[in-house]
Amino acid sequence: MATNEIQDVSNLFRKHFNQTPAYTVRAPGRLELLGNHTDYNDGLVMALAVNRYIAIAVSPRADGKIELVSSAFPNKESFSVDRIEKNPAAPWADYVKGVLLQLRKRGVHFNGFNAAIHGTIPIGAGMSSSAALEVGTALAVRKLFPFKLRPGGGLDEAPQRDSKGELPPIPPAERLEFAKIGQAAENEFVGVKCGILDQISSLFGKAQCVVDIDCRSLTVENPPMPGEAVIVCNSSVKHELVGGEYNELRQNCENAARKLGAKFLRTVEVKDVEANKAKLTQREYECARHVTTEIARVVAGGKALREGDHQQFGQYMFQSHESSRDFLKNSTKELDILVDLASKHPACLGARLTGGGFGGATINLVRHHEALSFMEYMQREYEKATGIKMTPIACEIVDGAA
Repeated sequence: MATNEIQDVSNLFRKHFNQTPAYTVRAPGRLELLGNHTDYNDGLVMALAVNRYIAIAVSPRADGKIELVSSAFPNKESFSVDRIEKNPAAPWADYVKGVLLQLRKRGVHFNGFNAAIHGTIPIGAGMSSSAALEVGTALAVRKLFPFKLRPGGGLDEAPQRDSKGELPPIPPAERLEFAKIGQAAENEFVGVKCGILDQISSLFGKAQCVVDIDCRSLTVENPPMPGEAVIVCNSSVKHELVGGEYNELRQNCENAARKLGAKFLRTVEVKDVEANKAKLTQREYECARHVTTEIARVVAGGKALREGDHQQFGQYMFQSHESSRDFLKNSTKELDILVDLASKHPACLGARLTGGGFGGATINLVRHHEALSFMEYMQREYEKATGIKMTPIACEIVDGAA
């Protein structure tokens, strides 16, 4: 793990706390390949863990205080382990605090510690820096105060360190519990009613593979990803999901499912949505139509990948964006411009917004030998169209945090 993130976060820790950290961890960001807003509808999603990380360096302290510093925010945050509350002056720390409260709810005992946080995931780009911070926090606490989560809740006997001081790897069933803790932190403390896609992607990533998630059964598979380039284009319109749009979409989906006699839209088909349109408000209909067609696209996209039909897979990406734009309405003018520009480049197989929407970035699947010309083209044409300078990011698909 001798990477730049680890080196940088260790330096940040030394600068602020005047000591060498006891442990470092890092958790990758994610890109949603296909399956926009399907996770909290019990649906199917395809994601990728990519080589942009949140890294955390930690050391214990004896006074029951927790002190956090971040390279991204000027204000440090300090609080007692017995008093974990929101501080409007440091909202970035809510993701850490939410996880600590969830760990405590599970019976995990922790004392005070110092933590430095450094990230290479662009904030507000829809690559889920928040989930990576949640996952990284839980893993850092495990390193400091070893614990073992029991599937379904509670704790098992704490793991033992080996001769090098390392803890054993976290098995898949327990990794799923870590993902649930991150999701609960965001739902209950931060206030975003997100699904579990982001946390699972950060924990279950596999190099050069897709993270295929069934959000009903909570099963994960890692089929191989085609050897094309994955390029991220950040619109530079920062999305802020705490603003309420995300929760509103979820509410519309839940209302639609209930009116259609289902617990989740996962069990509803497109034809049922169309046949019962009169029962739904216009927004409920639009959200339900998007989700049901999007789940079908994930199924079809999986088949296209298995058959090596990358061209067809790319078409599903374009269709996904159109549905997000026209029905879910979580796109923006800038995201639409990025997808439109990408569609005109001969090397681009598919493009769509990635993540919650309302700003953020697009993911582009590009023939690898033409990736550089695609990136130069996107940078030039996006600035021409919007006046915004944008540097595309070529992403590697990497292993997850555990």
